Amino acid sequence: MPRLTKDDTHPVRFTLNGRPVSVRVSPRTLLTDALRHEIGATGTHVGCEHGVCGACTVQVDGEPARACLMLAQQAEGCAIRTVEGLGKSDALTPLQEAFREHFALQCGFCTAGILMTLDALFSRQPDAEEDAIREALSGNLCRCTGYAPIVQAALAARNRIKGGPIDA
Repeated sequence: MPRLTKDDTHPVRFTLNGRPVSVRVSPRTLLTDALRHEIGATGTHVGCEHGVCGACTVQVDGEPARACLMLAQQAEGCAIRTVEGLGKSDALTPLQEAFREHFALQCGFCTAGILMTLDALFSRQPDAEEDAIREALSGNLCRCTGYAPIVQAALAARNRIKGGPIDA
């Protein structure tokens, strides 16, 4: 395949984790590839490349979206949030803290997508009950945990977000 030239690419401008970015991409470049390879936001993982596993979940204008199914050019003017935009190394979000405290990650491959999915859920529905949490997670595959610790962590985070103790 011939290498792309500057004439074969187009600028795409969007906000990434609160910061304006501009990246030149070909018309067929997926958002996952633009994030990982052009910008260096490698927290967005590429699993199935078919929108099935949820590892690539990011937030687009506050809504969870599969970055492997979205062309980078579709992000023009959007606010994109990746797992790198959730917390800081010295100040984790309640959701990240709960994941750590409840051992809700093992290999970690799916974790970024799950965190982005749950963060969006709690933004829309801070009082989400277990059924709503499980429904939101239905598009995120995890082969390691069996989901029990993930749901426990989500419930604990919900309690912490509401100002209560982290224990579910």
